[in-house]
Amino acid sequence: MAALGNAAPMAGSEPILDDRLRHLANLPGHYYLEKWRTADDRPVSSFACRIQRISPRMLSLSAPVGGTVGDWVTTHFDEFGVLRGPIARALGFGFVISLRMPEADRAKLASKVLWFERRRNYEVAELRRHRRIVPRNPQSLIILADGVTLPCFVIDMSVSGAAVSADIDPPIGMPLALGSVVGRVIRILDPGFAIEFIDPLDMGDLERRLIRPAMPV
Repeated sequence: MAALGNAAPMAGSEPILDDRLRHLANLPGHYYLEKWRTADDRPVSSFACRIQRISPRMLSLSAPVGGTVGDWVTTHFDEFGVLRGPIARALGFGFVISLRMPEADRAKLASKVLWFERRRNYEVAELRRHRRIVPRNPQSLIILADGVTLPCFVIDMSVSGAAVSADIDPPIGMPLALGSVVGRVIRILDPGFAIEFIDPLDMGDLERRLIRPAMPV
């Protein structure tokens, strides 16, 4: 087994650099690919993402826009701050990042991951009481008026609208469909944009109507 540095175990818990991947669904954040720059060398717009799994050394994300293995990614999460590293593996809807940081920061991240994992069940119960729903699977499709289809990331959704992130900068009022539901863009977010549905949905139909992870044949 590879050495994990000089970090000592936390008192009364497992070793601080236990590198088992932990499940931390429904922790949203945003990211950008560092190789994407504007003409004046500023980073391009960021996209929404969500942690699938995290350890002190690896971070698995659901994300609407991918890169290639070796591309560096900068992410930000309210719970963990800024995390950086190169893409180690592409996923069907996202990628895995090999986290790069000093060992002292890696130990702090391990402590935070362990703390959030311990309270995860309480967070899931609380989410069920919110009117805006975080989908179990954030992957869906946007269909533009000209028939062009784009992958998108559903940040959250309700019976009247949804917040999404995709590789597009739509103007306010632009008509489009999210999954099988028609709506229009009503607000620009950071990152992403908000869609208002033409007709409200039933709460029980949200995931069935809005989440479309694959193109129909």
